[in-house]
Amino acid sequence: MTEQRPIIMAVTGASGAPYGVRLLQALVQAERTVSLIVSGHGLRLLQTETSLGSVEELRVHVGTAAWDRCVTVYDDADRGAGPASGSHRASAMVVCPCSMGTLAAIAAGTSRSLVERAADVTLKERRTLVLVTRETPLSSIHLENMLRVTQAGAVVMPASPGFYHAPTRIEELVDFVVARVLDHLGVENGLAPRWGEARDG
Repeated sequence: MTEQRPIIMAVTGASGAPYGVRLLQALVQAERTVSLIVSGHGLRLLQTETSLGSVEELRVHVGTAAWDRCVTVYDDADRGAGPASGSHRASAMVVCPCSMGTLAAIAAGTSRSLVERAADVTLKERRTLVLVTRETPLSSIHLENMLRVTQAGAVVMPASPGFYHAPTRIEELVDFVVARVLDHLGVENGLAPRWGEARDG
Protein backbone atom coordinates (compact mmCIF):
# COMPACT_ATOMS: atom_id res chain seq x y z
CA MET A 1 0.00 0.00 0.00
CA THR A 2 1.33 3.39 -1.00
CA GLU A 3 1.94 5.97 1.72
CA GLN A 4 0.52 8.76 -0.43
CA ARG A 5 -1.99 11.11 1.16
CA PRO A 6 -5.65 10.25 0.62
CA ILE A 7 -7.81 11.73 -2.09
CA ILE A 8 -11.11 13.19 -0.95
CA MET A 9 -13.88 12.07 -3.29
CA ALA A 10 -17.43 13.40 -3.19
CA VAL A 11 -20.48 12.19 -5.09
CA THR A 12 -23.31 14.71 -5.46
CA GLY A 13 -26.63 14.81 -7.26
CA ALA A 14 -25.76 15.60 -10.87
CA SER A 15 -26.51 12.95 -13.48
CA GLY A 16 -23.34 10.94 -14.06
CA ALA A 17 -23.21 8.32 -11.31
CA PRO A 18 -21.37 5.83 -13.58
CA TYR A 19 -18.45 8.27 -13.71
CA GLY A 20 -18.28 8.39 -9.93
CA VAL A 21 -18.50 4.64 -9.50
CA ARG A 22 -15.84 3.98 -12.11
CA LEU A 23 -13.55 6.65 -10.65
CA LEU A 24 -13.84 5.11 -7.20
CA GLN A 25 -13.06 1.68 -8.65
CA ALA A 26 -10.01 3.06 -10.45
CA LEU A 27 -8.69 4.81 -7.34
CA VAL A 28 -9.06 1.66 -5.25
CA GLN A 29 -7.45 -0.46 -7.98
CA ALA A 30 -4.53 1.98 -7.94
CA GLU A 31 -4.27 1.39 -4.17
CA ARG A 32 -5.03 5.03 -3.41
CA THR A 33 -6.68 5.76 -0.10
CA VAL A 34 -9.97 7.61 -0.47
CA SER A 35 -11.95 9.78 1.94
CA LEU A 36 -15.44 9.28 0.50
CA ILE A 37 -18.41 11.60 1.02
CA VAL A 38 -21.76 10.85 -0.64
CA SER A 39 -24.41 13.54 -0.34
CA GLY A 40 -28.06 12.64 0.14
CA HIS A 41 -28.82 13.59 -3.46
CA GLY A 42 -25.71 11.71 -4.55
CA LEU A 43 -27.01 8.54 -2.92
CA ARG A 44 -30.36 8.96 -4.65
CA LEU A 45 -28.52 9.43 -7.93
CA LEU A 46 -26.52 6.22 -7.41
CA GLN A 47 -29.75 4.32 -6.86
CA THR A 48 -31.42 5.85 -9.92
CA GLU A 49 -28.54 5.46 -12.38
CA THR A 50 -26.65 2.40 -11.12
CA SER A 51 -29.16 0.56 -8.90
CA LEU A 52 -26.73 0.87 -5.98
CA GLY A 53 -29.11 1.83 -3.20
CA SER A 54 -26.68 2.31 -0.34
CA VAL A 55 -23.04 2.90 0.50
CA GLU A 56 -22.85 -0.76 1.51
CA GLU A 57 -24.02 -1.82 -1.95
CA LEU A 58 -21.39 0.47 -3.43
CA ARG A 59 -18.79 -1.21 -1.20
CA VAL A 60 -19.79 -4.65 -2.47
CA HIS A 61 -19.73 -3.42 -6.07
CA VAL A 62 -16.23 -1.98 -5.73
CA GLY A 63 -15.01 -5.04 -3.81
CA THR A 64 -15.15 -5.37 -0.05
CA ALA A 65 -11.51 -6.31 0.55
CA ALA A 66 -10.11 -3.45 -1.54
CA TRP A 67 -12.70 -1.03 -0.11
CA ASP A 68 -11.79 -1.93 3.45
CA ARG A 69 -8.11 -1.31 2.69
CA CYS A 70 -8.57 1.99 0.91
CA VAL A 71 -11.89 3.73 1.62
CA THR A 72 -13.01 5.72 4.66
CA VAL A 73 -16.60 7.00 4.51
CA TYR A 74 -17.63 10.33 6.03
CA ASP A 75 -21.15 11.64 6.66
CA ASP A 76 -21.93 14.70 4.55
CA ALA A 77 -23.78 16.21 7.52
CA ASP A 78 -20.69 16.04 9.75
CA ARG A 79 -18.91 19.33 9.15
CA GLY A 80 -16.55 18.47 12.00
CA ALA A 81 -15.12 15.40 10.25
CA GLY A 82 -11.49 15.18 9.18
CA PRO A 83 -11.88 16.52 5.61
CA ALA A 84 -13.34 19.74 7.07
CA SER A 85 -9.91 20.72 8.39
CA GLY A 86 -6.82 21.92 6.59
CA SER A 87 -4.82 19.63 8.85
CA HIS A 88 -6.47 16.59 7.22
CA ARG A 89 -3.60 15.26 5.17
CA ALA A 90 -5.33 15.02 1.79
CA SER A 91 -3.49 15.31 -1.51
CA ALA A 92 -6.46 16.44 -3.61
CA MET A 93 -10.24 16.45 -3.87
CA VAL A 94 -12.61 15.50 -6.65
CA VAL A 95 -16.38 15.96 -6.85
CA CYS A 96 -17.71 13.44 -9.38
CA PRO A 97 -20.34 14.11 -10.47
CA CYS A 98 -20.64 17.72 -9.34
CA SER A 99 -24.11 19.27 -9.39
CA MET A 100 -24.65 22.90 -10.28
CA GLY A 101 -25.88 23.44 -6.72
CA THR A 102 -22.65 22.09 -5.31
CA LEU A 103 -20.67 24.19 -7.78
CA ALA A 104 -22.59 27.30 -6.69
CA ALA A 105 -21.98 26.56 -3.01
CA ILE A 106 -18.26 26.05 -3.58
CA ALA A 107 -18.10 29.27 -5.62
CA ALA A 108 -19.78 31.14 -2.77
CA GLY A 109 -17.83 29.42 0.01
CA THR A 110 -20.99 28.62 1.96
CA SER A 111 -19.68 25.37 3.56
CA ARG A 112 -23.16 24.12 4.52
CA SER A 113 -22.15 20.45 4.24
CA LEU A 114 -18.97 18.40 4.53
CA VAL A 115 -18.66 18.24 0.75
CA GLU A 116 -18.79 22.03 0.51
CA ARG A 117 -16.49 22.58 3.48
CA ALA A 118 -13.94 20.04 2.22
CA ALA A 119 -13.89 21.78 -1.16
CA ASP A 120 -13.46 25.16 0.54
CA VAL A 121 -10.55 23.76 2.56
CA THR A 122 -8.99 22.25 -0.57
CA LEU A 123 -9.01 25.66 -2.25
CA LYS A 124 -7.65 27.55 0.75
CA GLU A 125 -4.86 25.00 1.21
CA ARG A 126 -3.97 25.38 -2.50
CA ARG A 127 -4.55 21.68 -3.21
CA THR A 128 -5.95 20.22 -6.41
CA LEU A 129 -9.75 20.42 -6.64
CA VAL A 130 -11.41 18.77 -9.65
CA LEU A 131 -15.11 19.38 -10.27
CA VAL A 132 -16.64 16.96 -12.78
CA THR A 133 -19.73 18.94 -13.75
CA ARG A 134 -22.64 17.45 -15.67
CA GLU A 135 -25.33 19.83 -16.92
CA THR A 136 -26.59 21.06 -20.26
CA PRO A 137 -27.30 23.67 -21.40
CA LEU A 138 -25.37 25.99 -19.12
CA SER A 139 -26.89 29.23 -17.88
CA SER A 140 -24.88 32.38 -17.34
CA ILE A 141 -25.07 31.65 -13.60
CA HIS A 142 -23.43 28.25 -14.13
CA LEU A 143 -20.73 29.79 -16.32
CA GLU A 144 -20.03 32.58 -13.84
CA ASN A 145 -19.71 30.03 -11.03
CA MET A 146 -17.34 27.96 -13.14
CA LEU A 147 -15.21 31.03 -13.80
CA ARG A 148 -15.22 31.94 -10.11
CA VAL A 149 -14.02 28.53 -8.90
CA THR A 150 -11.46 28.35 -11.70
CA GLN A 151 -10.05 31.71 -10.63
CA ALA A 152 -9.88 30.32 -7.07
CA GLY A 153 -7.76 27.41 -8.31
CA ALA A 154 -10.20 24.61 -9.11
CA VAL A 155 -10.21 22.53 -12.29
CA VAL A 156 -13.66 22.44 -13.89
CA MET A 157 -13.90 19.29 -15.98
CA PRO A 158 -17.26 18.77 -17.66
CA ALA A 159 -18.05 15.10 -18.25
CA SER A 160 -17.49 15.39 -22.00
CA PRO A 161 -16.10 12.16 -23.49
CA GLY A 162 -14.03 12.21 -26.66
CA PHE A 163 -14.66 10.08 -29.71
CA TYR A 164 -11.26 10.00 -31.44
CA HIS A 165 -10.60 6.57 -29.96
CA ALA A 166 -13.68 5.20 -31.77
CA PRO A 167 -15.55 3.90 -28.71
CA THR A 168 -18.00 1.07 -29.24
CA ARG A 169 -19.30 0.70 -25.65
CA ILE A 170 -20.69 3.12 -23.08
CA GLU A 171 -17.99 1.93 -20.68
CA GLU A 172 -15.32 3.30 -23.01
CA LEU A 173 -16.93 6.75 -22.90
CA VAL A 174 -17.03 6.60 -19.10
CA ASP A 175 -13.39 5.48 -18.97
CA PHE A 176 -12.34 8.38 -21.22
CA VAL A 177 -13.64 10.93 -18.73
CA VAL A 178 -12.38 9.04 -15.68
CA ALA A 179 -8.91 8.77 -17.23
CA ARG A 180 -8.75 12.55 -17.61
CA VAL A 181 -9.81 13.00 -13.98
CA LEU A 182 -7.14 10.56 -12.81
CA ASP A 183 -4.53 12.49 -14.80
CA HIS A 184 -5.39 15.67 -12.91
CA LEU A 185 -5.30 13.80 -9.60
CA GLY A 186 -1.83 12.51 -10.43
CA VAL A 187 -2.90 8.86 -10.58
CA GLU A 188 -1.27 6.74 -13.29
CA ASN A 189 -3.77 4.91 -15.46
CA GLY A 190 -4.29 3.27 -18.81
CA LEU A 191 -8.07 3.42 -18.95
CA ALA A 192 -8.31 5.06 -22.36
CA PRO A 193 -6.04 5.51 -25.40
CA ARG A 194 -4.29 8.85 -25.52
CA TRP A 195 -4.16 11.00 -28.63
CA GLY A 196 -1.92 9.36 -31.20
CA GLU A 197 -1.84 5.99 -29.44
CA ALA A 198 -2.99 2.88 -31.25
CA ARG A 199 -6.02 1.09 -29.87
CA ASP A 200 -5.51 -2.38 -28.44
CA GLY A 201 -6.99 -5.13 -30.57
